[in-house]
Amino acid sequence: MPAARPAHYASGPLFAVAPMIDWTDRHCRFFHRQLAPDALLYTEMIVADAVLHGDRERLLGFDAAEHPLALQLGGSDPAKLAEAARIAEGFGYDEVNLNVGCPSDRVQSGAFGACLMRQPELVGECLAAMRAVVSIPVTVKCRIGVDDQDPEAALDALADEAVAADVSAIWVHARKAWLQGLSPKENRDIPPLDYDRVHRLKARLPDMFIGLNGGLASVAMAAEERKGLDGVMLGRAAYGNPSDLAEVGPRLHGRPAVAVDYEALLQRMADYAGAHMARGGRLAQVTRHMVGLFGGMPGARRWRQVLSERAVRPDATPDLILEAFRHVDLGGQPAETAA
Repeated sequence: MPAARPAHYASGPLFAVAPMIDWTDRHCRFFHRQLAPDALLYTEMIVADAVLHGDRERLLGFDAAEHPLALQLGGSDPAKLAEAARIAEGFGYDEVNLNVGCPSDRVQSGAFGACLMRQPELVGECLAAMRAVVSIPVTVKCRIGVDDQDPEAALDALADEAVAADVSAIWVHARKAWLQGLSPKENRDIPPLDYDRVHRLKARLPDMFIGLNGGLASVAMAAEERKGLDGVMLGRAAYGNPSDLAEVGPRLHGRPAVAVDYEALLQRMADYAGAHMARGGRLAQVTRHMVGLFGGMPGARRWRQVLSERAVRPDATPDLILEAFRHVDLGGQPAETAA
């Protein structure tokens, strides 16, 4: 039987924002949390060796508002992954996840990420080693296969090892990864999506949490494709159109729709950016994740322009966020007075 589901997996259909390298850093996650209070957030993939030997506060530090928060690890050495998982639990993470889906040259040279789809037994050893040393959930995120693998056999083999290792959840990016011939960017678009394969996995493992990732263009689409599954995970769509995260409550949990109070949201982000800058950080490290917030609204282009061009200046202050907001027209109302 799979591990008992922790609280953030047990409260109905789960929505998560996917781990994305160079995007889902601590500032991005704090921003997303303001729009999706119930979402499970993920770090960027962090290699186990970096956790063991790098600057842990820089790599692993986060704001308490980010909970529930999962650390995604990359690696293929069970002992190193176990130690990294133990460190993650000590930092206060709510979950640790093993990456078995990234197709980049970096992970291929290190024989981890999507390469591990070819070695399901090793994946099982890694997950079991992690599970043995922590009390927080251990989960895995994988593809349906790589290269010429049969997705039926490949995904079943990986999932069986994960179940045997007593993981709490299996998140499936519903595409193959082509390790030869496609770039990481092309691997996010070119291999065809196969949501039915993920549904067949759920039918085969009805007691296991199975979550869907890949090609979900909106929260509304995610809610539709989730039917029969336990959770959905948005990646680039959540990053590129963060205001859509406000749809999670109504679409997935049946809650009444509540208009986003953008002025309050941006004041919180300005306060957060000010605290970050007081510690030696830069405004652009926060605002770079916010440029897509008003996509499609009047004034969105100017909002993006102000943040992109002026937040990088040495004299930029957090007030720039509210200044840029004044260019946005929320439904015809002047942004500075909209409710």
